[in-house]
Amino acid sequence: MLTTLSILSLLPGQKRWGLAQMGTAQRPLQKVPGLRFQKLLGSGAGGFGALPNLHRYGFMAVWESEAAAEQFFASHPLWLDYRQRTREIWTARLAPLKSHGLWDGVNPFDYATEKPADDVPVAVLTRASIAWLKAPRFWRYVAPTSATVADAPGVRAAIGLGELPVVRQATFSLWESARAMQDYAYRSETHKEVIRLTRSEKWYSEELFARFRVLGTEGTLDGRDPLAR
Repeated sequence: MLTTLSILSLLPGQKRWGLAQMGTAQRPLQKVPGLRFQKLLGSGAGGFGALPNLHRYGFMAVWESEAAAEQFFASHPLWLDYRQRTREIWTARLAPLKSHGLWDGVNPFDYATEKPADDVPVAVLTRASIAWLKAPRFWRYVAPTSATVADAPGVRAAIGLGELPVVRQATFSLWESARAMQDYAYRSETHKEVIRLTRSEKWYSEELFARFRVLGTEGTLDGRDPLAR
């Protein structure tokens, strides 16, 4: 099995088409051979804002095999259409190391893989369905904290993603090593305080945390390969 995350940056003039795909692409995606789980995701303005960035989208997928993923990315009509309408696409191939929680009632990353050394690139995904009444508190505390991840030592890329504005949100971050990621998670007092608040105030109706080994990447994000030194 294989997990992939693609970040797609649309060409000018494609905002209406890109937004429409959040609904119209679901039917063809449901018919893709070997695609076990998929989510088309919007992104936040400025990286982590509550308002959407209509030029940038994410596509997260879990595949039955690498061959199924390669076939889709090489020849599926939907993906070929995306390639024609984007100025750049960055795709990461991922293997889950640790995953707990649920995404729409399932844990799509609950399959075994090998544990890497501490000095290889890792990625982290946090995803939550936010209770409507808790949304103001979430955006007051979590959004500013998430934005600081992008400037943390060892971070190569970070972006806010989501299925719905305001209440169904995710953060994806790419780190140069597991050690760098752990240093931030365990030493940032702001981060630890937000974790405490999410538990004590029950902000989420559903949440998932996943950590991945980065098997490889291709393409560019903001004109560069985030893992290139």
